[in-house]
Amino acid sequence: MAEAASELGPTTPYGKTLIKVAEAEKRLGAAERDFIHTASINFLTPLRTFLEGDWKMISKERRLLHNRRLDLDACKARLKKAKAAEAKATTVPDFQETRPRNYILSASASALWTDEVDKAEQELRVAQTEFDRQAEVTRLLLEGISSTHVNHLRCLHEFVESQTTYYAQCYRHMLDLQKQLGRFPGTFVGTTEPASPPLSSTSPTTAAATMPGGPSVASLAPPGEAALCLEEVAPPASGTRKARVLYDYEAADSSELALLADELITVYSLPGMDPDWLIGERGNKKGKVPVTYLELLS
Repeated sequence: MAEAASELGPTTPYGKTLIKVAEAEKRLGAAERDFIHTASINFLTPLRTFLEGDWKMISKERRLLHNRRLDLDACKARLKKAKAAEAKATTVPDFQETRPRNYILSASASALWTDEVDKAEQELRVAQTEFDRQAEVTRLLLEGISSTHVNHLRCLHEFVESQTTYYAQCYRHMLDLQKQLGRFPGTFVGTTEPASPPLSSTSPTTAAATMPGGPSVASLAPPGEAALCLEEVAPPASGTRKARVLYDYEAADSSELALLADELITVYSLPGMDPDWLIGERGNKKGKVPVTYLELLS
């Protein structure tokens, strides 16, 4: 936009407008960079550090705890099976035959299962110890998440606040730009001279022919022309409307009417008036108001 303004002529109305918009876009870009930088430092970096560091360690320890529980369950199942086999070998010896060999074999089987039970109990004690140790480690890590959550919650609040600030800055920049553009004439021409001679230099006959039946609006000409005599401006017999103000507006001079968002005012247009402006009345005060700041009601 700035380059185009230089090519087309920075002194022309279009070139001036391009420069104004380019400056506003630069301010928007600077606000966006500040927001990205703030969000990265206050929220994204701490969150990424937590996910890639502490949370990865916690996930690893939880998986290890799960494996320890599986080992413990397997040891319990093995012990249960060994005890069942030992009980069967002890309580049901083979005495159907009278040969001593069968009794000796039954006694040997019972002794083997007793050794198997002792071994299974030892393995169960080891597995239980490892499971309890891993459960304690995991518990301590998970308890530390509470304080971590408080810190990340604060970071999240700061992120929301920075984003709110960013959008508020963008809104203010665009509102300022809108005010500046609202003061430009509605029709641009390729010269910096006034589009028409000041109405003050126009003869009464010509003015009357141009604005039949309407009040004097010499004051409604672009900057550089005659000043507005608000006392001489009267609303037309018909054509007044109610309008709701969309944004706050600060009057640039005494010919304009300052506005507050959401208030209701009476507006009307006068013959020969810039289409981007209306006359607004609020109580005993009146002045020019930009159309872009209004929502016209029925």
